[in-house]
Amino acid sequence: MKKLLLTSCALVAFVPTAAYAQSTGTVDTETRDTVVVTGTRQQQVGGVQSPDTPKAKSVLTQQIISRQNPGQTILDTINVVPGVSFQNNDAYGSSGGTLNIRGFDSSRISLTFDGLPLNDSGNYAIYSNQQLDPELIEEVNVNLGSTDVDSPTASAVGGTVNYRTILPTKDPSARFVGTLGDFRMRRIFGVLHSGEFGPWGTRAFIAASKQTYNNPFNNYGKIDKQQYNARIWQPVGTNGDFISLSGHYNQNRNNFFGSLPLRQDMTRVLTNGSTLPRIVGPNANNRYPTSNDDRDYNINYPCTVAVGRAGVADTPATSTGPNGAADPNSDYASCGTEFDRRYNPSNTGNLRGQSKFTLADGIVLTVDPSYQYVKANGGGTVTANEGLRDINPAGGTASVATCRTTPSSATNTCVPGYLGGTPYFGRDINGDGDTLDTVTVLAPSQTTTHRYGVIAGLRWDLDRNNTFRINYTLDHAKHRQTGEVGLLAPDGEPLDVFPVNGGQQDTTGSILQKRDRVSYAILNQISGEYRGYFFDRNLNVNIGVRAPFFKRDLTNNCFTSSASGFVECFGSNTAAANQAATFNPYTFNTTTGAVTGWAPPGHRVLKYNKVLPNVGVVYHVTPNASLFANYAKGLSVPGTDNLYNAFYFPAGTDQAKPKPETTNSFDFGARFRSRTIQASLSGWYTKFNNRLASAYDPELNATVYRNLGTVTKYGVDGSVAYSPTTDITLYAFGSWNKSKIKDNIQIGRFGTGVNQVNDCDNVPAGAAQIDILRSCAFTAGKRESGSPKYSYGISATGTVLDNLVLGVTAKRTGPRFIFDNNLPVFAGDLPGQTGTTTVFGGKQVFGATAPAYWLVNLDARLKLDQLSPSLKGSYIQFNVYNLFDQFYVGGFGGGLSQSLSTQSRGTPSVTYQTYGNPPFVQIGAPRTASVSLSLSF
Repeated sequence: MKKLLLTSCALVAFVPTAAYAQSTGTVDTETRDTVVVTGTRQQQVGGVQSPDTPKAKSVLTQQIISRQNPGQTILDTINVVPGVSFQNNDAYGSSGGTLNIRGFDSSRISLTFDGLPLNDSGNYAIYSNQQLDPELIEEVNVNLGSTDVDSPTASAVGGTVNYRTILPTKDPSARFVGTLGDFRMRRIFGVLHSGEFGPWGTRAFIAASKQTYNNPFNNYGKIDKQQYNARIWQPVGTNGDFISLSGHYNQNRNNFFGSLPLRQDMTRVLTNGSTLPRIVGPNANNRYPTSNDDRDYNINYPCTVAVGRAGVADTPATSTGPNGAADPNSDYASCGTEFDRRYNPSNTGNLRGQSKFTLADGIVLTVDPSYQYVKANGGGTVTANEGLRDINPAGGTASVATCRTTPSSATNTCVPGYLGGTPYFGRDINGDGDTLDTVTVLAPSQTTTHRYGVIAGLRWDLDRNNTFRINYTLDHAKHRQTGEVGLLAPDGEPLDVFPVNGGQQDTTGSILQKRDRVSYAILNQISGEYRGYFFDRNLNVNIGVRAPFFKRDLTNNCFTSSASGFVECFGSNTAAANQAATFNPYTFNTTTGAVTGWAPPGHRVLKYNKVLPNVGVVYHVTPNASLFANYAKGLSVPGTDNLYNAFYFPAGTDQAKPKPETTNSFDFGARFRSRTIQASLSGWYTKFNNRLASAYDPELNATVYRNLGTVTKYGVDGSVAYSPTTDITLYAFGSWNKSKIKDNIQIGRFGTGVNQVNDCDNVPAGAAQIDILRSCAFTAGKRESGSPKYSYGISATGTVLDNLVLGVTAKRTGPRFIFDNNLPVFAGDLPGQTGTTTVFGGKQVFGATAPAYWLVNLDARLKLDQLSPSLKGSYIQFNVYNLFDQFYVGGFGGGLSQSLSTQSRGTPSVTYQTYGNPPFVQIGAPRTASVSLSLSF
């Protein structure tokens, strides 16, 4: 071994440098601070940068990004950041994953791409499988618990993740990457750089990639992804000014997979009292694996859907497959209905403009306009009815059979529509000539978004120690949410993964859909910032404030029939809608807040405004040591799902105006930086107000979205990089965090004899155990679910014989609670419930936490430039994800508590309270190896 070079792969190395952020204005300002004010150069440790700023902010460059699996999502790469936890659904990153930062889930974290907001404009979800090809990412920036003053975000209480595209090279160049890997993974990537051309030094690149592979766990699913990118860069003058235009298009066709019920009991009881082994699989009767040995499973594939028979009431249970006919006790679902048969198709694209103009000495204007388009859906199949639905309450229980014989009478009013969660066609849809059947149809939730925005900023450098900025940010999204119905082919495959392309019609010609709404999510934001240096630039003060003005313009074309947002849709069938309004008159009791009937379709406008300051300082105790502190206020506006649920209540009432979530975040710590040691120890504290979750309303006797009060979060992040020589660097990082929920939450109605005005903090003595478990989630003092208690790791690379580079990254992720009440997962009847002769009790089927786990990744790179000078920059790279094939629980969203349900059994009938289905969680990605050839010219 001629030389050993161990370089860090963790994100927080704390070197004195600027941290390029998402917008051109912030990039330009922080670059100016670094070069003009501090006099330091860009520095990094193995591709790691960390700014000497008041905020907890960290940056990774292409040097680290390129070590990961080619095609890997950038959110997996940042998993080495203290405070960041990401569970990838597979090793290659194109099928999704679960992100958590300092205990905040992805809907509370802002993700931007060259300043473009990537969170769903409706529910703020992040789609990790739709990100830019990693070969084109210059760097990724993570703000922990805070955001930049010009960020276009509605959901950044947990922090921001921003990544930036590479610039076209000045000289003509090209790069091609081909990858082969486990699970029949095939990927090819190519980028061509024009170099400077024309009289003004214009340069550009164009890039494309294609990736396919099988899912790692079952006998069916596939991933098929293609992406196209381009950028043109035009320098302007000699001050570093420029104009840039970039384009991006990504197309995914992938199946869901690996989400299984979190239970490990090995036997199940059938309805006739007999028992069967409980097998691993994605259906409600199945279980989660106990080890790698039973991690793989089969679904009902290949199979054939039920063939219609004239005059017979056919059902999906008559479909057949390799595992036999489906029935209520089957381990397998009917043809085409499993979670793993669901597609998650997406077509996403955007245009991103960036520009910088020096208007005068010390006065700089930056303007970043953008546009993006999204066409995507998620969800699966439902059982549709060829008959009609009775909506007349005079007829008692709705009966499809009655509608066949008496579709219209004084007590029957039978209509088509998407009602009670079921499509009613009123016509033959399986081609057997009758309307007697129930048929499996595709019914995903479709979203189409058109979104445009701009981030504009004006910077004034009063002198080298004082800088002022003012900014304007616009984010305007039209969010169309529908739920058209599509048909399946005989083999259970969708005829079109996008039913929106030609939704099925009912007998009146109206398109059947499970939701029908149009939303405008609009942000207008003004912000300002001052940066000053004092005491020979040993003290850096940063004062900023942003004032966002959010507007939510919402139109719901369906009736809302429950406080949980359930809807009844008639499409363009206005006659049926008018009849439904007559039979379900809407009333609201102003005293109790109780609602009866169906809330009619309607239109509402809600506005949210907040002044959000952030203040920070850095003080240099010595040239190598500094102290830093920062305060930032964050805001997350309710998503459209929650706002549409509130349509059940009259406009203007408190129930119809969910409050936004807010945070007050504090960071403080110390850094030490020298030629051989770069170290940091920091603490943080966040007070999270108006935490939104699903909870029970005792007045309404219904479960609704509610603001649940306060959660406090705090923790410690630390890192140290040691480089005794220029050839050796070792790096370690770790974090510990704690959250504490303030209140107990009522989740159900107290039983007879318990005063309904009592809350879960004041349950009277003698209340039955069953009543308490049914009615309360005892979350006070408990830790939030989904977030690891701790994480730590180490990463290094070593160069052997000058041309072979070996690397390893190892991270241990601590246990994560499944529920906010920190209880285990149960199945069966609640304790204390009695039947006619037998006492039943629930049994634990999984623990309270997902156990801690190690994830070790290996990479090795053989440089090819020694073979030929023409191969400079070329290499062969070998990657192994999850080197030791650690079995672990993958991503899950967490929840308040386990759901409960009611069952009636026995003769005479006895009502039982039972535990609901265990939550569904992902299986951790298995060991996966790949080899890549990267050629540069």
